[in-house]
Amino acid sequence: MRKFAAYLLSVALLLSLTACGSAETKQQENTQAGVQTESSENSAPDADVESSVESGQAADIDDGFILITGGTFQMGSPDTENWRSDDETQHTVTVSDFYMAPYEVTQAEYEEVVGSNPSSFSGGRLPVENISWLDAVSFCNAYSEEKGLEPVYSIDGQNVSWNRGADGYRLPTEAEWEYACRAGTTTPFYMEKSPSAEEANYYGHYPYEIEGNYFSQENLATKPGEYRQTTVDVDSFSPNPWGLYNMHGNVGEWTWDIYGAYPDGEQTDPTGAQSGTRRVYRGGGWNDFAKNMRCAYRATMDQDKGSFNIGIRLVRNSVPGFGSVEGAGGQDGGNENGSSVLIAYFSWGGNTRGVAEEIQSQTGADLFEITLVEPYSSDYNTVLDEAQRDQNEQARPELASHVENMEDYDTVILGYPNWWASIPMPIASFLEEYDFSGKTIIPFCSHGGGRFGQSLTAIAKLAPDAQMGEGLSVHYSGGNSLPDDVVEWLEENGIGEPDAQ
Repeated sequence: MRKFAAYLLSVALLLSLTACGSAETKQQENTQAGVQTESSENSAPDADVESSVESGQAADIDDGFILITGGTFQMGSPDTENWRSDDETQHTVTVSDFYMAPYEVTQAEYEEVVGSNPSSFSGGRLPVENISWLDAVSFCNAYSEEKGLEPVYSIDGQNVSWNRGADGYRLPTEAEWEYACRAGTTTPFYMEKSPSAEEANYYGHYPYEIEGNYFSQENLATKPGEYRQTTVDVDSFSPNPWGLYNMHGNVGEWTWDIYGAYPDGEQTDPTGAQSGTRRVYRGGGWNDFAKNMRCAYRATMDQDKGSFNIGIRLVRNSVPGFGSVEGAGGQDGGNENGSSVLIAYFSWGGNTRGVAEEIQSQTGADLFEITLVEPYSSDYNTVLDEAQRDQNEQARPELASHVENMEDYDTVILGYPNWWASIPMPIASFLEEYDFSGKTIIPFCSHGGGRFGQSLTAIAKLAPDAQMGEGLSVHYSGGNSLPDDVVEWLEENGIGEPDAQ
């Protein structure tokens, strides 16, 4: 009898251990999978639903969002990554589970909720763009209310706070966005090589590392391709390994974070800088070079401004967070008629100079040309190489000309050619030479098709305490429409005619 009882006990113990091992294996498989889609066709596992019910989250939301299983990763880029920026300091970050939309918000979705469509391009399945960060958080609240969820944000003018316990829709943090974009990878892009124009919507003439291989492209991993010059449907191309579409290109995507230096040490669910003047957007857009679509690249803009290449992708909590995050990232004031205006410009081929002179003729403002101690070559092919070299090295060429009375000017209209999708490095030298705190910088650039590229982000990073006006991008010399374009742009920025100054 004792032997029989011992036998039954052994069998029961064996069955119990087998069940535990099976459960543990299933849990490991779910964790390794990284993502789960919440929809009627592929709903989240019962364990996740039970957790949502217990935590007060809505368990019956059928929005097709993907559950991104949290984890720890290296945020930022290694020192060896080509075309990295100094603000991409690599550090260890842990993020919690969250749900993310597989697609960018479409124009149809935005218009249905808001009642208007600010986009530069037109199409119901195209991503909404040309919306400010403030527009984006307002949309999140309105969409949450429409779906019967608790709005996440409290909005008071430029001041916005985030209730981390609310179950509504919100913008991802920078950390959440980069973690989801990387999808477990550690390369500059989630694919092994640079995305081609058949894999992402960007300025396809300029794949990753084209800058150093422009005249000899046999060493390029990805060859130049199509430049569509427009957004495309949000379900275009293949998704990343976690099922997210267009994480590289199409439109940049607003995040919650105020732009600032990454903090030291390991971080868990970071929410960005405590204070600042601008918000971060990620991913790159239809007119960006591949180097500015890297997983780690950080772009920034004033929270009350929009652009033709910035949209949104929504997320929501998997389980409620704790507390709230305050965020005042806006600029105060702006340009007023009667302020002293300086037009400062750098020109190589003459296009930017022509635009600057047109602005001067309409405003009567002081005109200043930024020149170099050692000018760039007058040969086009040579200057292309010199420009990309200086950009890659973040050189600061020595200036031959200087503004002796910069303190007298409240507004600086700053002009330059778009070189390699950013500012020429003499502009960086100029911005670092003076204190622009409290001044207004109004940018204009001449370009061959890429509009501003990421030049506005470069200016914003170099002059963080300056206010940014609305920019003007001019295709080459601007043609016959230049005078009218300048008039409209000056009015938009509150710059009057000479007798109004």
